[in-house]
Formats: sequence, C-alpha cells, structure tokens
Amino acid sequence: MPGQRRGTKIAMTDEERDTFLRAQPVCRVATAGPGGRPHASALWFVWDGTALWLNSLTKSRRWADIGNNPDISVLVDDGGFDFLRLRGVELLGSAQVVGETPRRGEPLDELADPERLFAAKYAGGRPFQYDGRHAWLRIRPANVISWDFGKLRT
Repeated sequence: MPGQRRGTKIAMTDEERDTFLRAQPVCRVATAGPGGRPHASALWFVWDGTALWLNSLTKSRRWADIGNNPDISVLVDDGGFDFLRLRGVELLGSAQVVGETPRRGEPLDELADPERLFAAKYAGGRPFQYDGRHAWLRIRPANVISWDFGKLRT
C-alpha cells in the first residue's frame, strides 16, 4: 500500500495500523451517490492485514452508491477530546462485492477468514450468522493515511 507523503512523524507503522484496525469496533464509510452526492455511514468491519471487509445491507444507500461507483473512503478513528490521543486510519480504494448477494451461506473459501474474524470480533466466536440481507464488500486500499498524535510527545 502506498504510504502517506505528509505527516510521516505521526504516521502509524504497519504493525501499529494493523493492531489499531483489529481493535476498533466501528468505521465510517463514505460513498458518492448520484451526481457525486456524498453519503457517510457507520459500519462494523474486519481487517485481515491486507483488506478491509464490510458486511453491508444490500438494500442500502451505500450498496446502491457502490454499485454505481465503487470508489470508497473508510475512516477508523478514536481519541476523544485530548489532541495527543487522536489516532486514525483512512483507507481509500474501490469496493468489490465478494460472494453471493445477499449472502446466504454458500461455501466460499475467500470468505472463510473474514467471516471467522467477524464472528470473533462481534459475536464472541460464535459462527457467523447469515440473514439473507447482507453481503460482503472487500476494500483493498490503494492508499492508506494514518495518524497518531501521541507520537508528538516524543
């Protein structure tokens, strides 16, 4: 993944980024709707070290937007009100549908890891549940920008 050009002093290392993305519960997904109209929404996600996986409702504005324009920006951040605690990662890329739409559980090797990671992160390790309303989106970032303002202390 290409690195960032500015803010290298506060950029996370790959290991810091991976640890951060695996720990955070919610991301914000930005898509472009008709006429470029922006749309942002919060979602659960998993990070497998190379791709971010979203389990999205297939009857949502986000899904419709991605069907027309797969370009996407995903923001994961934390830190609250203390400037030196602000941390985050922005991933820019294209969303790709993986598997059946909607997902009903047809065996697919490519979804074994994201479904296992999702179940571990959000369901205490219980098997992933298929509801016939969601499907998987994979984002392999073309660009990643990260920041950890706590690094300014050193």
